[in-house]
Amino acid sequence: MRVLDMFREVMPEPKTELEYDTPFHLLLAVILSAQCTDKRVNMITPALFAAYPDPASLAEASEEDVYGYIKSVTYPNNKTRHLIKAARMLVEEFGSEMPSDIDNLMRLPGVGRKTANVMLAVVWGKAAMPVDTHVFRVCNRIGLTDNSTTPLSTEKELVKNIPAETLPDAHHWLILHGRYVCTARRPHCEECLIRDYCKSFAQK
Repeated sequence: MRVLDMFREVMPEPKTELEYDTPFHLLLAVILSAQCTDKRVNMITPALFAAYPDPASLAEASEEDVYGYIKSVTYPNNKTRHLIKAARMLVEEFGSEMPSDIDNLMRLPGVGRKTANVMLAVVWGKAAMPVDTHVFRVCNRIGLTDNSTTPLSTEKELVKNIPAETLPDAHHWLILHGRYVCTARRPHCEECLIRDYCKSFAQK
């Protein structure tokens, strides 16, 4: 795909904007990032990570203590419970090791398909395509998908059409493009490097 080739030229080594040091801490960051900006999450995670360096320490934490670290993110009450319950499951069922398959990842509280795919793509470089609002919007807008109506249908179409070894990078390219260029309310088409290949731009 020429679109992906152009992304590769300008972002040869894309990576998540969430800051983390271990797979466990990435899991916490991704759970916290639901309907919240990466910038906000990165502001609170250093203290959270220092307080809870591993699943065992978080599994023993009180909701009150954890809430104190994450109260400035969206839905802090629900996320507090999810973080603690996920840590407990990691300790009790996985020996404090992060599972590396989608089914077991999705068993963790607070982990849906998108979060599980983020873990697979970012931590293990697996052929996974997390679809968030940015990926969903961008793919339909530029024509990488054919009017997909759900995140799952978008994921399936992308996995079918993008080479497996490219999927982890493509995930980052599409998110970053949606976050900074192909924005929801007013896409910055004048700055877009792929506008000549964009279905939406061609229809203007």
